[in-house]
Amino acid sequence: MINVSDQHAPRSLIVTLYGAYGRHLPGPVPVAELIRLLAAVGVDAPSVRSSVSRLKRRGLLVPARTEQGAAGYALSPDARQLLDDGDRRVYATAPPGDEGWVLAVFSVPETERQKRHLLRSRLSGLGFGTAAPGVWIAPARLYEETRHTLQRLGLEGYVDFFRGEHLGFAPTVEAVARWWDLAAIAKQHEAFLDRHARVLHDWERRQDTPPEEAYRDYLLALDSWRHLPYADPGLPARLLPPDWPGVRSAAVFRGLHARLRDAGAQFAGVPVNAPE
Repeated sequence: MINVSDQHAPRSLIVTLYGAYGRHLPGPVPVAELIRLLAAVGVDAPSVRSSVSRLKRRGLLVPARTEQGAAGYALSPDARQLLDDGDRRVYATAPPGDEGWVLAVFSVPETERQKRHLLRSRLSGLGFGTAAPGVWIAPARLYEETRHTLQRLGLEGYVDFFRGEHLGFAPTVEAVARWWDLAAIAKQHEAFLDRHARVLHDWERRQDTPPEEAYRDYLLALDSWRHLPYADPGLPARLLPPDWPGVRSAAVFRGLHARLRDAGAQFAGVPVNAPE
């Protein structure tokens, strides 16, 4: 079993839980149920409560009562938008196409330098590379999610977006290697493979799929995986080094998702036919 304390922060696991299962429940998730579901991946009750409090302060969770009157937490509208946007990346079933680029160009007054830092941080976190000072670039399909994110943060007034294609002078494959740190991204894929490829291999050798074990291994894999499509913007294969590890890590995640997601839903109390 993976050592949860070393690799999975309780706050991240709670967000992953809501993304995988919690948002498909008919009402708020009771606190007692959060504690049960997080205990299955090695998180104790005090850590759950303190992490939920932090997520509430960040505006991602809102307190609510279940129909039975139990205390619980639901996702805020902003959090739902975040998860909906993320689904297109996290659960992508095919390699990305070559659809051109989106450029984000921003200018922030010196008196608001904190917003400049926040803009850079968010664009980087969304998978943008740096084409030039103040000019950020990403595959064009990331535009809608980026627009939602910047609007949610009140930063849309500082940014202009453009769509286009790269015309040179350097070949695009060389330019991409400047815009992104591909070696660092590859290491993240390799770390995912080190942690989870053997988990998939073990499940492929089994005939049974016990719900609690499936839930545990799926939630931990999803918690590791869901950050990768943001570090890796999903560049066309022709622009990537040979034997790019992202192809293998995506295949491992898709294999675990197909094998474990529905069995894990039984343990989480979610209808198996709930949308992904």
